[in-house]
Amino acid sequence: MIQESMDAAVDSEVKGDVKGIVVPHAGYIYSGVVAAAGFKLLQKVNQKKKWKVLLLGPSHFVAFHGAAAPEVQYWETPLGFVSVKSILDEIGKSELIGAAEEVFLEEHSLEVEVPFLQTILKNWTLYPLCLGDINPKNLAEEIKDFAKADDVLIVVSSDLSHYYPYIDATVLDDNANKFIPVKAIAEVQDRVEACGVKGILTLMYLANMFGWEGHFIDYKNSGDTAGDKSQVVGYGCYAFTK
Repeated sequence: MIQESMDAAVDSEVKGDVKGIVVPHAGYIYSGVVAAAGFKLLQKVNQKKKWKVLLLGPSHFVAFHGAAAPEVQYWETPLGFVSVKSILDEIGKSELIGAAEEVFLEEHSLEVEVPFLQTILKNWTLYPLCLGDINPKNLAEEIKDFAKADDVLIVVSSDLSHYYPYIDATVLDDNANKFIPVKAIAEVQDRVEACGVKGILTLMYLANMFGWEGHFIDYKNSGDTAGDKSQVVGYGCYAFTK
């Protein structure tokens, strides 16, 4: 299914080195082709480098303040084991980030991105961060020194609007397609519906700090990919380059 998504995804050319992507996290039959468009951009990174992948996703099942880092050393998917580390190992103590393994037990927003990374990258370590109620600007400040390093890639996991009729969803999600690439933070806060908006905004704050350029890559919703247009979920893909 990963390979089918990669084969069907759009090919995009973006200037500069990719630092971050925003990709959806629904079932692969729904959003895999949109997610793959973002992961395709990572095919062009230096595969000889040992990458640190910071993966930001929302918590759907556990309500908490701040962000949660894992306490395990590996995750396993059908494609094998992935080395996992906590960002606290890199940045030290944090008032915003804590170790909380229970947050990850049922959470899908992070794990569905991992097989794409396993397919694309040869030498890498995963730094997952599950976001609860957190100020994205403060989180960006907390992780900025880690995020700007040349061996770090950022993957933000987020779907867009949920359960609107097809036409209404496309109109609403057009706000995301317009405002995320131009780093219009206030507009994204006020006019974009996205379950992972905290992660998107964190990446946008980092992009503003470091002058990364935003790019629209692809958009579809479940009415495009799965057929039913009465209630759809939106899927957008965006990239930031330096």
